[in-house]
Amino acid sequence: MTLQFGRSYEEFEVGATYQHWPGKTVTEFDDHMFCLLTMNHHPLHLDSNYAEETTQFGKNVVVGNYVYSILLGMSVPDISGKAIANLEVESLRHVAPTFHGDTLYGETTVLDKWESKSKDDRGVVHVETIGYNQDGKVVCIFRRKVMVPKDSYLTARGGEQPGRPLPQPDKNWPGPAAD
Repeated sequence: MTLQFGRSYEEFEVGATYQHWPGKTVTEFDDHMFCLLTMNHHPLHLDSNYAEETTQFGKNVVVGNYVYSILLGMSVPDISGKAIANLEVESLRHVAPTFHGDTLYGETTVLDKWESKSKDDRGVVHVETIGYNQDGKVVCIFRRKVMVPKDSYLTARGGEQPGRPLPQPDKNWPGPAAD
C-alpha cells in the first residue's frame, strides 16, 4: 500500500478542503531553537521576564515564521508533496498569538486551479491554509500558488514514487520470499 503524498493536478478539486493530521504541539525548545537558527533574537520570543513584565500577553509568543513553517510543512502530504515549485505566497496573516504548549492544526482549501500556459504536463493550484490551536482559535492564514504535475508528468518520471530504488538481493537478503 502506498500512502498519499501530495496530489497531481487532476486530483485537486476547487472547493475541496484537506484537514492536515496530526497536529503539532509547540514547545519552548522548538520556538527558541527556531529563533536562534534564524537569528531572530526578539525578547518577546526568548525572554520570559521581558514578556511577562512588558507585553500585553504576559508570556512568550511563538515567533510567527515558525507558526507559518509548521503549517506549511503540515500541508505537504496533502497539497505540495508532488509539487514542481512553490510559486508564490500571496498573503500571510498572523491573526492571533501562539504560545508555548499550544497545539497547532491546519487545513487547506483549494481556491482555484488552472493549466500551465507554457507546459502541458503541469498546472497551478491556488490554496488557502488556516492554522488554529487546540481551542479552534485561528492563529494564521496564508494563500499560496503551487505548480503541480499532471499525471503525464509523473508517468514520464517514474510514477508515484520517482527515483525510489528497488532493494537488491545480496548475501544478507536473498530477495522477496516466494509465496
